[in-house]
Formats: sequence, structure tokens, C-alpha cells
Amino acid sequence: MPDTPETPDEPIEPDPEVEQRAHAELRSVEAELNQRWGETKIAPTIQRITALLNMVGDPQHNYPVIQVAGTNGKGSVVRMIEGLLTRMGLRVGRFTSPHLQLVTERISVDGVPISASTYVDSYRDLEPFIGMVDDARAPDAPRMTKFEVLSAMAFSVFADAPVDVAVLETGMGGTWDATNVAEAQVAAITPVSLDHREYLGDDLVSIAREKAGVIGKEGVAVLAEQEPDALRTLLERAVEVDAAVARAGQEFGVLRREKGVGGQQLSLQGLGGVYDDIFLPAHGEHQAANAALALAAVEAFFGAGKGRQLVIEAIREGFAELELPGRLEPVRGAPTVLLDAAHNPHAARALATAIDAEFAFRRLVAVVAVLDDKDVTGILEAIEPVVSDIVVTTNSSPRAVPPERLAEIARPIFGEDRVHVSPRLDSAVEAAVTLVEHTDDPEEPLAGGGVLITGSVVTAGEARALFGKEPA
Repeated sequence: MPDTPETPDEPIEPDPEVEQRAHAELRSVEAELNQRWGETKIAPTIQRITALLNMVGDPQHNYPVIQVAGTNGKGSVVRMIEGLLTRMGLRVGRFTSPHLQLVTERISVDGVPISASTYVDSYRDLEPFIGMVDDARAPDAPRMTKFEVLSAMAFSVFADAPVDVAVLETGMGGTWDATNVAEAQVAAITPVSLDHREYLGDDLVSIAREKAGVIGKEGVAVLAEQEPDALRTLLERAVEVDAAVARAGQEFGVLRREKGVGGQQLSLQGLGGVYDDIFLPAHGEHQAANAALALAAVEAFFGAGKGRQLVIEAIREGFAELELPGRLEPVRGAPTVLLDAAHNPHAARALATAIDAEFAFRRLVAVVAVLDDKDVTGILEAIEPVVSDIVVTTNSSPRAVPPERLAEIARPIFGEDRVHVSPRLDSAVEAAVTLVEHTDDPEEPLAGGGVLITGSVVTAGEARALFGKEPA
């Protein structure tokens, strides 16, 4: 069993005046980055980011790395791994995407997003080298993408901190993902499903093959339960690079799950033994599975195995202190308002299953805004059985489906009377609350009523801001 290092020092609070100026410059930096390819596009190469990082001393090799790939659940698993490692006494860097409210959320040290001034300074330090990589590209090749630049910034921030370990969430893919230059010792892969087909492939095997690229030579692959074709593809990659494998349902998994107030009580089979009395402050069977995957990844990182179990008190505390913004997150009571960033059918089905199993709403009204590159019909069909009405709206993304077009897609699924249209997210939330409050019993207008805001990470982030939540 590994020793538990000392708890890391408290992060230094940034100067408020410096931060105020930095926030203004942050907007300028974001405007510059937004001139590059956005994160809905990927270029199948890691040449550019490799060249950039080589110029600045390869900071991605200064610390061990746990990488999380897959289709859904990556962000939750990353945060769980971060929480467990922190409770084990390590200083942890976390890189996730996309952000909910503020871009600084993407790069975190000690569980706290970096300051605006750190974000700006990191970009400015890299800017001359980014220009050199851009200038060296072929005439028809794109400049460095925004995601590549952000990844390089994260690697540099983690090296400067310095961190004991970095936990990285891939972007859309795996093999050609900018985070994949870091050579992870442990690769955790969440369930693989069909998403981003225009870049990753039209079938599950092609997508799984791309995700499998994060499994490193002689590393450890920790695999969530997968469709048979996806599992076979992932295992083939593990054999190819001589990686050890731990599989959900075989070497680790959820032994017992009971619903509780504010979450669920779990018993988890880990690589090193059974971890009982785990309270997870998150709802849904999918989050229990994510917890088992995160635990196994942390065990693999520490080298735990049969007869070598991690300190169970630290595991319990790490899970109990978990915060998952935008994942069935409650932001108001009476009526209950929940936020969830589900943005594809697989995630929406997991969301609907969790609501059906763990909440007893008399009436649940969904507020939905979706981006136009998503399977809108699949998302709406997934949530239809658990909601009474739907208020379709939009968010600030230029890729958001216009409300009237979203309503046209929703009406055949929900029926004319259950579909309502609102031009803005704030007014949509107000309309949903009004629908929930309408009841035949004037004595109990709010009993058992709820509002679910979902359909996009952008939607969840903007809803968090509406309800006064700070960036997480």
C-alpha cells in the first residue's frame, strides 16, 4: 500500500485588482484564440503541439499523467480521480473541456481553476512560440487550433505549479488529441458510443480505435463497460502496446448501490479489494459506474492490486467531498431546478434513467437548448418519457438550434400541447417554473414539481450563471 504524502499547501489567493485587469485581458486573449479553429474541428496530427512543446522544454514530461478518454462521463471521472488523488495527499493538475462558464475552469490546480492572470500570462509566454509553429506550417495547413493552444497552456501551468500528477480529459478523440502527447501511465476509457461521427468515424469500431490511441506503451488501460465491438477494439490496442488491462465487471465494478439523500451509497470492488460505505453525492447508476472507473484508475496509478488496497478513509472522504457542476446539479428548491450537460443520446438516456429511478416528480418540465451538430432527435426522444412538458429555447452559441426549428423537431415526439417555445434561456426557465406551479390543487402548487435544464454544456453553463453559481 503506498504511503500517503502530506496534504498540499493552500493555493495563494490572487490580488483582486490584478485579477480585475486580467479579466479584461482575458477577453482579449479569448478573442485571439477564437480566430483559430474551434473545438468542433480536429486535425489528425500531433505534429504542431509536439513542435510547440519541444520549443518550451516539453513540460508535459515533468509529471506523471492519468488520461481519460471515451464518449460520455469523462468530465465526471476526471473530477473523481482528482478528488481521490488530492485526498491521498497529491498536488493535482486537472485539464477538462469544454468549460461551463469561464474558460479558466479548464485548467485547475489543487481543485481550483487558475486565475485569469495566470491564464493570460501562460498564453503570452507561449505566444511567440505559437507564432513560430504557425509560420512553419505548410501553405494549405491550418494554424494551431484553439484546443492545441489550451492543451499547451495546461501542460506549462502544471509544470510551473509544479503538480505531482496531471489528470487530462481528451477533447473529441484520442490518437490525434493534443493531450495525447503526454504519454499517460494510466488511461481510463469511459463508455464509447457514436458521437462526432464527422471526425471520428461512422461506426463504433472506428470511434473506439481513435479513443484507444490514449492507451500507452506498457501502461495500464482501465476500461468501463463497453459494447462488444468497442471492447474488442480497445483490447486489441492494449495487446499491441503491451499494456495491462482492468475491465469493469471483471477486475472492478459496483457491488452494491442504494439511493440516498443527495446521492447514493456504494460498495465498490476495486483492484485491491472491496471499498464499503462510500457516499457519492451524485445521482444515477452511470455515476456509480464512473466512480468505480475512477477508483480503479487511482489504484492503478498507485500500483494497488490484490492484497494492496488504498486507505479506505481517504477514498471515502475523496468521494464524499466531490462536486460535479452541471451533472444533475440542483440549483434551486421549490420548485427543484436541476442542470445537466447531456448533449448526446447516450448521455440523455443516462440522465432520464437517473431521474426515473431516483426522483419522484409529480411534474417535470424540461428546458432544452441544443447545438446543431448534435443528434437532436435522439436527445429529445431519450428525455421524453420522464418529462411532462418541454420548453425549447436557445443559448449564446452560434451553433445553437433556433427555438422554432427545435420546436418542429420536438412536436412529433412530444405532441403539440407539450411543446412550448421561448426565445431566451432566462424566459424559458421562467416559463418552465410557471408550468410546474400550475396544478389542479391550489393548496400545494409546488408539491413534487421540478425543472430540468439540459441539452448542451453551453446551456448548463449559462443556466448556472442565471442562478448565481460561481465558475467551478
